Amino acid sequence: MNKNRSIQLNQQRAPIAEAMQAYARDGALAFHTPGHKQGLGAHPLLKKLITAEGLREEVSLMEELDDLHEPTMCICEAQELAAELYGADAAYFMINGTSGAIHTMLMAALCPGDTVLLPRNAHRSMIGGIILAGAKPVFIQPEIDETLGIAMGLRLSDIQKAIAAHPEAKALALVYPTYYGVTVDLQAIADELHAHDMLLLVDEAHGPHLKFSDVLPPQAIDAGADMAAQSTHKIVGSLTQTSMLLVKGERVSAERVRQAASLLQSTSPNQLLLASLDIARLQLAEEGAEKVGRAVALAEKLRQDINAIDGLWSFGADYLHSEGASGLDLTKVTVSLRALGISGPQAEHILRHEYKIQCELSDAYNLLFIISYADTEHETEILLAALKELASRYTGKEKFSVPVSLPAVPILGMTPREAFFADYEQVPFAEAAGRIAAEQLMFYPPGIPILAPGDTIDKSSLDYIRAMQELGLKVVGPQDAALTTLKVVKDS
Repeated sequence: MNKNRSIQLNQQRAPIAEAMQAYARDGALAFHTPGHKQGLGAHPLLKKLITAEGLREEVSLMEELDDLHEPTMCICEAQELAAELYGADAAYFMINGTSGAIHTMLMAALCPGDTVLLPRNAHRSMIGGIILAGAKPVFIQPEIDETLGIAMGLRLSDIQKAIAAHPEAKALALVYPTYYGVTVDLQAIADELHAHDMLLLVDEAHGPHLKFSDVLPPQAIDAGADMAAQSTHKIVGSLTQTSMLLVKGERVSAERVRQAASLLQSTSPNQLLLASLDIARLQLAEEGAEKVGRAVALAEKLRQDINAIDGLWSFGADYLHSEGASGLDLTKVTVSLRALGISGPQAEHILRHEYKIQCELSDAYNLLFIISYADTEHETEILLAALKELASRYTGKEKFSVPVSLPAVPILGMTPREAFFADYEQVPFAEAAGRIAAEQLMFYPPGIPILAPGDTIDKSSLDYIRAMQELGLKVVGPQDAALTTLKVVKDS
């Protein structure tokens, strides 16, 4: 937030959108970028896609439209409004997704050679940020729920052990909530880290709505986080590719954050994306509590109805009473299919192609559905009817299981940055055990690396990867997507 500005903030305004409309109305003849010249040269398909008004306003870097890298006018005001709404000291608009916000967060907080603690179920963008920062990761195994077959959160006791083993660590980069909505006691973790002069950096991609309901877990910066990267587009109302980075407290250098954000973002940001962030903030200011409250109620009713279906189970907050899983974003509805005798990818395929319903993700045993502020009883009733039919077709079959479990945290053979820049070679998949990975490998979504650059590859990871591939999960990251080979660091 610009401490030198003294304006009265009005949450009922959208300053970026207003500035764009004013520029379009002014009628200045365009001898500047973009090449379509406010829609004059746009292809009919582009006009249909964006609308004539959208193309008239799709300009940037004009005097009235401010500069994302040095904002002093409408963008500055919009970011200040977002910071005020979320209770942050500063909010930074990001137009390259939460991946970009996470990269910015890590680049701002860490220096080359710094040690950072993080859970193994961190998103691929965490690894990317560590490569950019040149930091050394220390992975902590999250709690694993064997019934669901998914990773939960980090135990405070495991974080304490990692701090004791690595007192030089500068920060913990945490996932909160997890993709499945699971949370931990973040305030206790923040207190522990701050007592050791460490930063709490949070990938809060799936939590931009938490602020607006008292029955949901607290948002990260309200629970002590120093920085939190939120996917405004994933859960609330901005366009895909837009996110916010929230900063609170004096432990983080605002100038480092600004420099990192400027380094990593386009010098020609799309004004439509920026305006969508501004408008999403406006919508939350106007009716965030009402809309998020409705989503929570819908999700809880849906969960209750699912649990009345023979063969299906959706866990709720009452299921989570462990150190690594103590809370739940109730708008995430995970449906366990193990009793039906089919896999998650099979169920996803059936729902998508027979019922025209697309889930957020499937894993070996589960489907995940996001209930957002946009949903109504109409949508949830359609979903429930499809799940009932799915269950009736498969109930009574042998319980489904795969012969592998999530692999343990691999041994770090070298830092991710060293592995990224090292000479490499392709080796047969089955012969990669014992070698150091030179690429990331994950199934998407959720985009959590099974292998990351610098990992020493072990057989359990290879077995897990092959089993998930055979289930039909989408492989992302490796040069050879068929997984006949893996890229590894060339032996010296």
